[in-house]
Amino acid sequence: MPGFEDDLPEDIDAFDISEEEHSKLTGPISELDIAVAAWHEDGRWTLGLLPNPNDIGQIISRLKSQQTNGGAIALISIDEEFFILIRVLGSHISFFLSDATAALDYEVAEDLLEIADIPIPEDDEEPQPIGQVEILADLGLSGMEISALCDDEELFPDEQLEAIANRLGFGDQFAELLEL
Repeated sequence: MPGFEDDLPEDIDAFDISEEEHSKLTGPISELDIAVAAWHEDGRWTLGLLPNPNDIGQIISRLKSQQTNGGAIALISIDEEFFILIRVLGSHISFFLSDATAALDYEVAEDLLEIADIPIPEDDEEPQPIGQVEILADLGLSGMEISALCDDEELFPDEQLEAIANRLGFGDQFAELLEL
C-alpha cells in the first residue's frame, strides 16, 4: 500500500520524526503529550512515535498502514490528564478513553468520541472510562485490568500506558522510546 513510508530510507522508522520536523507540522512538541504505535509481527513488538497525538484521523491512518495479524495499537497520553487506546485490526477499529469527561475540555477526546459515535458527556457527569474496555483482552490485558489502571489516582496517564506496555510485553521498548 503506497503511503507515508514510501520516501523514507530503509533504516528509519516510519513513525520516528525529529522534533524540528514535528514542530513544522504541528507546533512545538508538548512534553506532556505522547503517542506511540505498537504492532506485533514475526514474534516481536515494534514501536514508533506518532507525530501528532491530537490528530485521531492521522493516527488511525498510520495504524491502518501497519496492519499485521495482531493489528496495530496507539497508546496516547494527553496533558497528564487522560489516555487513549486505539486499535486497528483488519477493518475493525476499537477505541478506549480513560476519562469521558475529557471531551468537555480537550478537542482530541471530543474527536475520538465523535469518530466512535459515543455521546459527549454532560457537564455534571463523573469522570469515567468509556469505549471498548476489552480492547486488548486477546493480547492478555483484560478490561478489568484496564479499569483498575483508570481507577488508580496515584498514576499519571503516561504511567498507566507504561503499565499497559509492560503487561503486553513491550514495556522496555516503550520506556526507551520515550526516554522514561
